[in-house]
Amino acid sequence: MQMSLDSLIANTIRQDVRSDHIYHVPDASGFVKLDAMENPYVLPSHLHHELANRIAAVALNRYPVASYGTIKQRIRARLGVPQGYDVMLGNGSDELIAIMAQACALQPAEGRGRAVMLAPAPSFVMFQRSAMVAGMDFVGVPLKADLTLDMPAMLAAIAQHQPALVFLAYPNNPTGNLFDAADIERVLAALGDKGLCVVDEAYEPFAQQSFMGRLPEFPNLIVMRTLSKLGLAGIRLGYMSCAPALLEQFDKIRPPYNVNVLTQAAAEFCLDHLDVLNEQAALLRQQRSELSDALAKLPGVNVFPSAANFILIRVPNADAAHAALLERKVLIKNVGRMHNVLANCLRITVSTPEENAILLDGLKAALAA
Repeated sequence: MQMSLDSLIANTIRQDVRSDHIYHVPDASGFVKLDAMENPYVLPSHLHHELANRIAAVALNRYPVASYGTIKQRIRARLGVPQGYDVMLGNGSDELIAIMAQACALQPAEGRGRAVMLAPAPSFVMFQRSAMVAGMDFVGVPLKADLTLDMPAMLAAIAQHQPALVFLAYPNNPTGNLFDAADIERVLAALGDKGLCVVDEAYEPFAQQSFMGRLPEFPNLIVMRTLSKLGLAGIRLGYMSCAPALLEQFDKIRPPYNVNVLTQAAAEFCLDHLDVLNEQAALLRQQRSELSDALAKLPGVNVFPSAANFILIRVPNADAAHAALLERKVLIKNVGRMHNVLANCLRITVSTPEENAILLDGLKAALAA
């Protein structure tokens, strides 16, 4: 049977999906990789051997235990989840964002128009992509020039669009700053019982400020985190917590075996040695301070305050600096085209002293060219 593949795609795939693009992740082979906010440190060698033994004992022929009781117990006990609150696990934060979007994507048949997701702009790109895939409308509220929340604009957008979901990255990606806690409280109050506010704390180990302990104060608050930035990016494990009755609704969307047994075993092992990961986070906080100071001394470089494990800078010509660093095999993120508030900005992951020095040498040469 003959048919046109173009016609087949046009007749079966949503137009907004056809118009979108694949999320591109560049090949980092051979590069000093400072573009993805990864922890550059590995586990000590003796823990590598213990982890290998733990992984070797995993029953790969069996499905995961769908309740994930043991890993959830460790997270609740060691990562500050309030008493009486549970967590839901995801294949990274991305899956949790998608689950929330799917659950909140109210349809016109339910007596309302398309549901709205709202977030500051710029912010984590997966917020908008997940809204599109779930069939929600997305509203981005531009940050002020100093990268703080434009609260009059945020409150006006909430009143106008009545969003089902508001995402606030805390600290924000790609800007690195913490929004004022009082502003987040105002967003929660403005939403009331009409919408949910998700505080994305992916970089909490570096910010050391959290809304997790405040969950009992706000029934419409959701706190989401990931183990990726703590040093476990490769195992893809995110978690979220909120009021138990609300979490139950999201759990109806979650696939029953969404976290694999190798991820669970590795996460449980690493949480048993959380002190090692916390020590690495402390090293990176120190390196963040030293790298920020060194960057600020370079001519023409403006360094923005960061509470994350990356630093946002503005340079005279971001495209030229980015290209020059690529030639030196240093990979950072050119965010200058994401939003006009980020014009000529580069995002740099904080790494080891050795890799930070390579970055500084390369950037100094790029700026002098």
